[in-house]
Amino acid sequence: MSLRDPRQIGPAIRSRLPELTALETRIVDLMLTDRRFNAETALADVARDAAVSEAMVVKLAKKLGFAGFREMRSQIAAYNELPTAELHEQLMAGDDAATILKKVFRTAVQALEETLAILDVGAFTAATDLLAGARQRDFYGLGGSAQIARDVAHKFLRVGVRAAVFDDTHMMRMSASLLAPGDVAVGFSHSGETEAIIRAIALARANGAGTIVITNHAASRLARMAEVVLASTAQGSPLTGENAAARIAQLNILDALFVAVAQRDLTTTEANLRRTMASVSPSRGRHAT
Repeated sequence: MSLRDPRQIGPAIRSRLPELTALETRIVDLMLTDRRFNAETALADVARDAAVSEAMVVKLAKKLGFAGFREMRSQIAAYNELPTAELHEQLMAGDDAATILKKVFRTAVQALEETLAILDVGAFTAATDLLAGARQRDFYGLGGSAQIARDVAHKFLRVGVRAAVFDDTHMMRMSASLLAPGDVAVGFSHSGETEAIIRAIALARANGAGTIVITNHAASRLARMAEVVLASTAQGSPLTGENAAARIAQLNILDALFVAVAQRDLTTTEANLRRTMASVSPSRGRHAT
């Protein structure tokens, strides 16, 4: 793993977490969160602090795509020195209101910065092509992921781009069974391991539909089976989990995707936006708060 932009190191490693064992994850967590870790840290010290063998640390380095421990140490140290890496701070039981605000906002800023650094522009363009040219657009998500799907479907509807959102396992599979070439299915799953979404995307792809996945784990099962993957990255805390910051990053990816699709035909977009805004303007006036 040799990345030119140090901002990509942390996200690239975190995206591989689903592939790692518990002990390997412990080593990664140590190197990414212990501010004492630097370009001079000895292999023996990492092994001792993680309570694993030196051989396991070297094996992990190669598993992650580094030439060896020295390359892994050098690149992680460069990442840890970045201002964005310093933004993330664990929430503590005794934090006051001002500290909570600072930590939560900084974690969100870090998620946005690092997601932008790792986002594949080619994949983004491919997703835009699929959505702009689709006959039918079906979005699949459960829980918080369904809320993200609804948000982007709402934005698309405002400009006349219709999409259907399914948040029920059976409905997802029924939808996917009816898709065909020229249609597109979009799966939303933070973990990339949600079985219902995996099955629906697999069925949609088997039927020839285009498939797009929005996830926080680019190495997940769902990501591996999709035609296009748009990956966010976020660190969490035991209290908030990864989902909170990842949701912000994913909403920004989808906002950009919405704009890219809308720009394909600005004349139609603007006309549809005027029509949809006019259609709700009386109720907006009565119910505005």
